[in-house]
Amino acid sequence: MAAAARATPATARKALFTTTSTLLSSSLSRTRRGVSCSASAPRIAPQPPDLLRWVQREGGFVHPGLRVVDHPEHGLGVSVAAAEGEIPPGDVLIALSGRLPLRLRRPAAGAADAVLMQLAEQVPEELWAMRLGLRLLQERAQSDSFWWPYIANLPETFTVPIFFPGEDIKNLQYAPLLQQVNKRCRFLLEFENEVKHKLGSVPLEDHPFCGQDVNSSSLGWAMSAASSRAFRLHGEIPMLLPLIDMCNHSFNPNAKIVQEGNVDSPDMLVVAETKIGQNAAVTLNYGCYPNDFFLLDYGFVITSNPHDQVELSYDGTLLDAASMAAGVSSPNFSAPSKWQQDILSQLNLYGEGAILKVSIGGPDIVDGRLLAALRVIIAADPEAVSGHELKTLMSLKEKAPLGPAVEASALRTVLALCTFALQHFHTKIMEDEAILKGEPPLTTELAVQFRLQKKLMLLDVMQNLSRRIKMLSLEKSTV
Repeated sequence: MAAAARATPATARKALFTTTSTLLSSSLSRTRRGVSCSASAPRIAPQPPDLLRWVQREGGFVHPGLRVVDHPEHGLGVSVAAAEGEIPPGDVLIALSGRLPLRLRRPAAGAADAVLMQLAEQVPEELWAMRLGLRLLQERAQSDSFWWPYIANLPETFTVPIFFPGEDIKNLQYAPLLQQVNKRCRFLLEFENEVKHKLGSVPLEDHPFCGQDVNSSSLGWAMSAASSRAFRLHGEIPMLLPLIDMCNHSFNPNAKIVQEGNVDSPDMLVVAETKIGQNAAVTLNYGCYPNDFFLLDYGFVITSNPHDQVELSYDGTLLDAASMAAGVSSPNFSAPSKWQQDILSQLNLYGEGAILKVSIGGPDIVDGRLLAALRVIIAADPEAVSGHELKTLMSLKEKAPLGPAVEASALRTVLALCTFALQHFHTKIMEDEAILKGEPPLTTELAVQFRLQKKLMLLDVMQNLSRRIKMLSLEKSTV
């Protein structure tokens, strides 16, 4: 590797490593003072190598019209140069040769890799980003890493919630996300002890991190880097794709990733799907997810996210209260009859191993399992229900399969659930909007924007359901 690609010496890199550790350790401490993150966080190296040239030098391809641009709102991203003409659909924008993606090495290439894999095997599958993060830390610790030009361009900090000050974690006001944040913080603190115990008896020549200290802070940085930048390709194998991971997200992207080669020698291409004009950012679709996912793993919130939703628990007591508030007579969600229990079991909402997490919002507006359960319990008529397939009962597109009266009661119950969900937030929409107008710190802005989008989504759902209920009453009056 050329000397220019290793411009930051090992000693400086170790200092950077320690700095990041110190920053994150404060966010994981009991006081949770956290770091002050920005959309354009400083990179690992103050003057990192040219990533585009490195990709090209190592056998990759970069369209001559592309540039890496530091956008004031979205941070670093790949854009079409101002002097470049429009790039037509079908053109290859970026191509990575098989050696450029960074992933776990299987099988291990040596004793240090073997130790790393033993640590990775202790990480739960749901925290796969930590496994890949260990590999990233391994390369970051090496003074002559092949991937240093890529690592040097990574952010020094991330805007994911484990970095938030304690007050801004509280500002999220949403229990499902708070549980995930706390779970990740606890894992990092516990995993630090496991790593230190494992590495305590490892000779320096077999140390996967070249003898450097690895703690919850550096582990948190690595997990955040992997979760916010990795792609799961070729059989769901997570890997870091240099330069490609600088393309920002859009639900209507102008480019896509095309996989070629195989798992052992993956070639990755980014191809223009639509015409991309001058100064336009190259965008990819990271996935159709709610804001919980984007904030937890990527550190941003999407306004008017069509896939955002609120999680609820299918709880008989809660549903009885909601249906009573909706004016439904004699609700019996807490004590369904035997035939209703059988249908709830088919919906996986009753019995051993039932999955009681349901949702409101997203493209379906109401979780299909929740909608079917509401219709079945409120109908209380086994003959009427038996004439419909479960798929029909789960779809809001099916207009009143059990009659307008049952449908109106079911939708009013969902309205009541939305009201209950709104009451769980401690602030009102106008208060949130006032905070955002005051230009708060970024972590506060993200937390407030997150909860605000949940509330606005619930209001949209309520308006949608109210229109449907009104239509049902009009149909009923014309019969």
